[in-house]
Amino acid sequence: QVQLVESGGGLVQPGGSLRLSCAASRSIFAINIDTMGWYRQAPGKERDLVALMTNDYTTKYADSVKGRFTISRDNAKNAVYLQMNSLKPEDTAVYYCNAARPSWGIEYWGQGTQVTVSS
Repeated sequence: QVQLVESGGGLVQPGGSLRLSCAASRSIFAINIDTMGWYRQAPGKERDLVALMTNDYTTKYADSVKGRFTISRDNAKNAVYLQMNSLKPEDTAVYYCNAARPSWGIEYWGQGTQVTVSS
């Protein structure tokens, strides 16, 4: 079994920054993961992609976060990060770490970390 442990959420004012971290309990290569990323779910809404990065460092971002959020990975630490700048109230959500190999039907989720943007 693989665990994804997230940290870094919290309360921040509009325009502020937060950095989310997620570490897998096992080597991402040993568990055949080829994509790590972040999703978010606001109250009453579906869980949506925020950003992801493949093993070859290809990235994909939601249009709403382009230019403000940056995803990065440290494969030696089995970790993925999300640097969030210029935060807006509409970024408020529970953020979930995801590790997957979609072509094999492999997917793992973290427990979620709350991000609240409010003055």
